[in-house]
This record gives sequence, structure tokens and C-alpha cells, in this order.
Amino acid sequence: MAENPFFAPSDLPYQLPPFERIREEHYLPAFERGMAEQLAEVEAIASSDEAPTFENTIVALERSGRILDRVSAVFFNKTSSDTDPGVQEIQQEITPRLAKHADAIHLNRALFARVKALYEARDELGLAEDERWLLERYHTDFVRAGAELDDAAQERLRALNEELSTLATTFQQNLMSDTNARAIVVDDAAELDGLSPDAVRAAAETARERGLEGKYVLTLVLPTGQPALAELIDRGLRERIHAASVGRGLRDNAALVVRIARLRAERARLLGYPTHADYVVADQTAPSAQAVTEMLGKLTAPAVANAHREAAALDEQAGFEVKAWDWAFYAEKVRKARYDIDAAAMRPYFELERVLRDGVFHAASRLYGLRFTERPDLPGYHPDVRVFEVHDADGSELGLFLADHYARASKRGGAWMNSLVKQSHLLGTRPVVVNNLNIVKPPPGEPTLLTFDEVNTMFHEFGHALHGLFSNVRFPRFSGTAVPRDFVEYPSQVNEMWAVWPEVLANYARHHETGEPMPQHLVDRMLESRRFNQGYATVEYLAASLLDWAWHTIDADEVQGEVQGEIDGEVQGEDTGTVEEFEARALREAGLALDRIPPRYRSTYFAHIFFGGYSAGYYSYIWSEVLDADSVEWFKENGGLLRENGDRFRRELLSKGGSVDAMTAFRAFRGREPRLEPLLERRGLL
Repeated sequence: MAENPFFAPSDLPYQLPPFERIREEHYLPAFERGMAEQLAEVEAIASSDEAPTFENTIVALERSGRILDRVSAVFFNKTSSDTDPGVQEIQQEITPRLAKHADAIHLNRALFARVKALYEARDELGLAEDERWLLERYHTDFVRAGAELDDAAQERLRALNEELSTLATTFQQNLMSDTNARAIVVDDAAELDGLSPDAVRAAAETARERGLEGKYVLTLVLPTGQPALAELIDRGLRERIHAASVGRGLRDNAALVVRIARLRAERARLLGYPTHADYVVADQTAPSAQAVTEMLGKLTAPAVANAHREAAALDEQAGFEVKAWDWAFYAEKVRKARYDIDAAAMRPYFELERVLRDGVFHAASRLYGLRFTERPDLPGYHPDVRVFEVHDADGSELGLFLADHYARASKRGGAWMNSLVKQSHLLGTRPVVVNNLNIVKPPPGEPTLLTFDEVNTMFHEFGHALHGLFSNVRFPRFSGTAVPRDFVEYPSQVNEMWAVWPEVLANYARHHETGEPMPQHLVDRMLESRRFNQGYATVEYLAASLLDWAWHTIDADEVQGEVQGEIDGEVQGEDTGTVEEFEARALREAGLALDRIPPRYRSTYFAHIFFGGYSAGYYSYIWSEVLDADSVEWFKENGGLLRENGDRFRRELLSKGGSVDAMTAFRAFRGREPRLEPLLERRGLL
């Protein structure tokens, strides 16, 4: 048998994982060897007779765990992008073992003693700025992981971490299964009246792939709102789709939601914090949990007032009180009436290949001098994956960008960026990053036409990719997007501005058949309408953020007391309604209980917070948007799409990764503290 491909660095360019040689049976042995190897490395550091130094302790830790890093990067990308029952079984087995492994490192008392000794002597060590920051981050990481707890508390912490890792994995797998199962099957094409012809053909192709020849299948995207609701004329079908969307996870994930929230609250108290939200925010750019609460509260009243005005206009257009499943449909009618614009009429101008090459790549070339070359000779992890080599302005090799645009049953919902290889001067590695989207794949030979929301998502996720590609740090701990959660969305949100920048838009928004540019009147109306429906967009986002906040501002005493009574039945699996009751109370108390505007995510399919690392952190999008809106103003004030502007943003922010304090990087770029007003103006809340 050939050697396990994870046991040595890849021999492919940029150490791209050798996907063609990786088999399912390689994962578990690689995890086992990787954990054993790293624990041996850690033990050698912790038990060394030499006095601790930055080099023999902190740098040695940075060098440790290479096999584990390689297999983890590939495996956890696969669990999200192209999973199967065998991979899910390994995931269930390995995630609690990885939690135990992390605790074995962070709760190693001899190791922490060395880290602490260096931390306390940091002023006398003569460290460079990035070295001092790394030492401080290591000390913070260990303390937040429980290194200073007594033996009994550490033992309980280990049990909590192990169970939480298992619950999160189960939540994700349940959600993927239920999302696939709840796809809407339509028997008669007449029911799809309103959908574009290419969307109908894509639904037929999806049905064929699922063995339902002659039928049509509409798959569900991760958020509550489904794209087809804006176009389908059949109100009954719209209601079916909405019901399928909001019902996801109620059967299997409701008890998990409660259990996860309860265990997180207990862990936070164990670590010395009143709530899980306090624990999370203590290591973010937001100054406190109270500051987050106040910021969300400030936005709520004007957003709700805006949404009520929008609802009145929709009711007038419809001639009746619209429901949640009607909103998108009648919003498009009002948009068309006000701005003489039809979202469906724009799709022929947003063809995937042109958006990618003449939009996303073009903007990056103009702003940063990058050049992209497709490498069909390099393998992806799925036939749909495309590999591009990225060269810098001076012609030097920068990294690889993998694009995985299409939805499939084996991929979780949403859009995201992963790092397959992290840049590090210490390790001599250059970045390999991947963007995942969930665009419905058309039948073979047909163009992929996008909505503008999908175009915007492509630019957004490529902003994350640039953050990884431009990383220029010594230590892997700081590579790329290794920044606070409430900062990481900021660079990607800034990159969205180029989707509508006149030069960029004119370059990619061309009819897929004729090549003619989008008519200027259509461009103008599209831009004029960007504030339209912002009340709805802000309310659905705030509602999800407040649900996240409600689950994670429960303190441990509440969990054992008042909330215990409300959700006890759920924990026993007796009543899925209790999670819905908790949500209703939380939204009512926050002033966001609008039946016609459900949260962007309900708890049982809120993968961001119960699986994806955004627990008590979904506020990050709007927190980051403050920085984003302010930075967009800077670009506009300084000439927009200019190399010198891109170079400044790259130098002061994108290249730094986590090697400096995040807000210090922002101030270095912007020249001052952020202002809230640009965000309020953007969302129509002034």
C-alpha cells in the first residue's frame, strides 16, 4: 500500500493537497499519527531541562503538529464541501478526540508554566513586535482554555469540550440531511410560473440527478429566505417552500440547541465569565458584551420603523396583508414599479464565468496588480473545483485559489472560505485558499446566470480569499484570517464595493448571448434601488443576531433555574415547541417580533452559531460593517480603484493577518477611529 499522503508535505506546487491520492481510509490514521506526533513534540517542550525561551517554547509550539494540520485542513473542508456517510462517521469519531487533544495541550501544567514564565518576563526578552504579540496571544489562549483552573475544574472542562464538539458535529450533519430531505418536489412545470427558463431547467436537472425524471426539485439555501420566493407566482408553492425552510432541524436539532446553550453557559461560568457571550466578546474587538447589546439596540427601532413602512407599501401592492412567503414576491413588484427594474431581467448580464474573470479577478488585478492563471493540471477535491495560480504584480508566485461554486447534496449550505495551506515564513509555506458557494448548477452546456445577490457573494467571499492570499506573516498562528471574529468579515465586506464600481461593473455585466453591456438605464436603476428593502434586510439580520445573543447571554444560574423550566421538555425530546417559544420570547423582548419578517436563521438551522464558530458572534457582520462602510468612504474619497489605494489596504491590513491588534491595523489604514454614520446612511437608518 502506498504511504499515507498526509504523512509528508505535498510535492505539488504550493503544497496543494494531493487530492487524487487521498482516500477515505487515509484520514483516521493521519489524525491518529498527527495527534500522537504533536503530543510527543509538546511533551518534549514541556519537559525540557533547558530554561524556557521564546525559541524553545513558543516557536517550537508553532512548528508542532504538521501532520495534524495537513489532515485537518483537507478533512474539514471535505466535511463541508463534499461529505458522504463514511466521512461523517469519521467526523463523529474524530471531533471529540480532537477536543481532548486540544485540552491535553492547553491544560498541560508544565507547558503552561513555561509559557507563563515567558509572559511574565516579556519586557526583558528583547522580543520583536510580532514575537511579543505572539507570546501574549499564547498566554491568552492558554488562560481562556482553562490552564489556571484547578484539577477538578479542568476535569469538568474536558468533559464539556468533548461533549460540545460531538453535539456541534451532530447538529451540522442533521441539518445537511434535513435540508436535502426538505427540497421541494414539483410535479407540474406550470407551478413554476414566474421562474426564469434557465432556473426551470436547473430544477429539472436537479430532479433528474435525484432520480426524479420528469419532475422539478427546488433545493433550499441556508438562510430562511429562499431565492425562488421572489419570482414564483403560485402562492401555495411559495408557502410550501417557506414552511420547508423554517421547519429545518426542528425534529432533530431542537434538543441539541438547548443542550449546547446550557453547556456553553456552564463552561463560561467555570472559566470565570457570567455568560458565554461575555467569554466570547472578551477576546474580540467589541469592548464588552454590553457594548454589543447597546449597538444592536440602537439599530432595532429605526430598522423596525423602516420595515413597517415597507410592509405597508407591499400590502398596498398586493391588495391584502402579505405574509412572510409573500414578502420577496411583492417587494420585487414594488421595486419594479418604483425603479422600473426587474431582477430577472438582470440575470442574463451576470454570467458566472464573466463575473469571475471580468469582475472578481479584474477588480483584484486593477487594485492589487494580481494575475490569475487557471491550472487544469492541478487536481481539486471534486470535479466542479477549479484551481487558479495567483501571481503578484512583480510576477512572483503568490498562491493558489480554488473555486467551488456549485451546490450539491454533499455540500452544506451557505458560502465560505477555507485555507488548505496557510502562509508562514517560519514554515516556508505559501497560501492555498478555497471559496465555496452554493449556486444551482444548470444542465450541461448551459450558462450559469446569477442573481445580483450571488454576484455580491462572489465578491464577498473573494475578499476572504484575498485576506488569506495576501498574508505576509512569520508565524502560522497569525496567518490570513486569524483575526477576531468581529473583524474577519470587514475585509470581505469592503471587497463587495467593487461589484458595483462603475469600471468593474461595466467590464463584467454583459449579456451572455450578445456580449452587449448592461444598458446604462438598467445600471442606474439597479444602483438607485440598493437601499430598497433595507428595513427587511436589517430586521431579519438583527433578529438572527438577537437570537444568538439570547441563547448565549443566559447565565449558568438561569439555565438551572428559570430557563430550565421553559426548555426541560425539549431536553427530554418531548416538545419541539419549547425552542420556538424561547425564540418568540427573545424576539418579543428585543422588539423584533415581526411575523412577516422571520429571522435570517432560526435556531435549529443556525449553523453559524451552533456549528460554525460564530456563537455569540453573529453580531460580527454588522459590527464589521461599521468598519467596512467607513473604509468604503475612504476609497471613494481617494479615487477608488487605484493601485496605490489597494497597496495601502494590503500593506496596512490584509497582509498583517493576526500579527497586530486588529483595531490598530484599522487605524493604520483609515487614519482615525471608525465612525457609525456611514453605516446608518447605507442602511437608510439616518
